[in-house]
Amino acid sequence: MRLWGGVFSKGTDDTVRRLNDSLRFDWRLYDVDITGSRAWASALAQAGVLTIEERDQLLGGLERVRAEFAAGTFVTAPGDEDIHTAVERRLHEIAGQVAGKLHTGRSRNDQVATDLLLWLLGAAQQISAQLVALSVALIQQAERHTTTLMPGMTHFQPAQPITAAHWWLSHFWPLARDVERLEHAAGTWRARCPLGSGALAGTPYPIDRQALAESLGFSGVTANSLDAVADRDHAAEFLFIAALIGVHLSRLAEDLIIFANPSFGFARLDERFSTGSSLMPQKRNPDPLELARGKSGRLIGHLAGLLATLKALPSGYNKDLQEDKEPLFDAFDTLSALLPALTGLIETASLAPSKMRGALDPALLATDLADYLVEKGVPFREAHTVAGHTVRLAETRGVALPDLSAEDLAALSEQLAGDIAQVFDFAAAVARRSVVGGAGEQTGQLARARAWIRAKGVPASE
Repeated sequence: MRLWGGVFSKGTDDTVRRLNDSLRFDWRLYDVDITGSRAWASALAQAGVLTIEERDQLLGGLERVRAEFAAGTFVTAPGDEDIHTAVERRLHEIAGQVAGKLHTGRSRNDQVATDLLLWLLGAAQQISAQLVALSVALIQQAERHTTTLMPGMTHFQPAQPITAAHWWLSHFWPLARDVERLEHAAGTWRARCPLGSGALAGTPYPIDRQALAESLGFSGVTANSLDAVADRDHAAEFLFIAALIGVHLSRLAEDLIIFANPSFGFARLDERFSTGSSLMPQKRNPDPLELARGKSGRLIGHLAGLLATLKALPSGYNKDLQEDKEPLFDAFDTLSALLPALTGLIETASLAPSKMRGALDPALLATDLADYLVEKGVPFREAHTVAGHTVRLAETRGVALPDLSAEDLAALSEQLAGDIAQVFDFAAAVARRSVVGGAGEQTGQLARARAWIRAKGVPASE
């Protein structure tokens, strides 16, 4: 059974069929395709195009097709060009000639546009739930390490002391933003149902598009039928968010790969989330983290590929748009595999507080030394210079900052008085940075993180 071909006198060449057919990947749209077809059948009945009996025959047949897909018993046929053809062909076998009325006033152009939006709404919800689960794991780790001191980095150089909780939460907030992006995008997608746009010019039947949209969970309809069948903004938006999630996961992975290296020894991964070497018995490889880092490139590539496909298309539907599905499905599959694995890895990872604190060098308190001088009335730029000279002198002497003599300090600045020892306290340095969002404001930051989690419907500890 074909959905087109009356004007053709020759069959399609096999090479073209292999290139053109998409059932091998768009079969996963079966559920939303059937949902959309049920809504369309009901809309046709409301418009007087179908009788109630015909509508019910179609609805019953479509549910039987859905059940076959769900049970894995659906049998494809040689003429199944895509999921739409396969569903309608099987519906015809089940319900008879009435199946030929289902496509009245509808095109595969507005059908697939609707299918894709419905699928994306479900995909966004699933990825959001997995991101929230990973976010919970990060919060739980932060709660365990509110007093664990460690060097914070810029340019991958030790910079200032922070807590491990502050570091864990620095990876929580990007994921929270990713969830919010998905939620915002989904709200936009729900506002524009394309069904009823036909091939490009709209349907000639008196379809109540707003009621049709609402029956599918949309809040509104598209404003222009020509735009509606060509619009793949939602696909690009999802791939952008997926790519950004990949970037955020890659940064978290990179930190943990470094910290788990014995040269640092800050972290240890549970053996269930590590792999070994086929040659070197001692190896514990952070493969899940390396795959997270590697797959971020895959996700970025999907976004770049779709944008390149979209950039030069003329108005209306073009077959190039078939290239939207495989990157979308693969991006979803990639994140669906990554996020649970990383959640388990984070939940079971352990930190080494003594190693982290042992990596703190008093030179990380040079800014605190400058602030000490500022409190004594020294302009910050001058204080910065004095603190820099102090660090250089300590390096020249081969001693730590606190071990410089009183005479050395006095030679640098008369303001470096005897109470300078108070500067060289890592915990105090962290506590001094208690502004909102600072490393010393952990109670408030954790409270905000827990509140965000609760707003997503997940209980959070206090």
